[in-house]
Amino acid sequence: MCALLLAGCSLAQAADRAVVVIGHASVRKLDQAALQRIFTGKTIELDGVRVQPINAAPGTPVRQRFLSQYLQTDEDQYVGYWTVRRYVGKGTPPPEVKQAAEMIELVGKTPGAIGYIDEADLQPGLNVLLRK
Repeated sequence: MCALLLAGCSLAQAADRAVVVIGHASVRKLDQAALQRIFTGKTIELDGVRVQPINAAPGTPVRQRFLSQYLQTDEDQYVGYWTVRRYVGKGTPPPEVKQAAEMIELVGKTPGAIGYIDEADLQPGLNVLLRK
């Protein structure tokens, strides 16, 4: 019983934490509208740099919070959106990573990369583009 209560507290605490959008050093600060266009494939370049959005794995708490807070959608709607877009030849969904460490590494070494992490995973020196 205590384990269930502790697990419930951990989930509630995670839901309260911010999702931090990070980017490669070549990417400037973003507003929410620009971020939405990038993660829906409607914007593929910023300031002459090709952007590469990167998603967390489906079903992860940080992805669920990102979709809700920044894109105003849920997992099913987002997957459906990309299914249609791919079918009509308008692009493919962003690549996915399983862990925050992978996200940080990939964003750091890929020019134009934009991803997101839980604020608990934030490290000094990361290029923070947007925080909610």
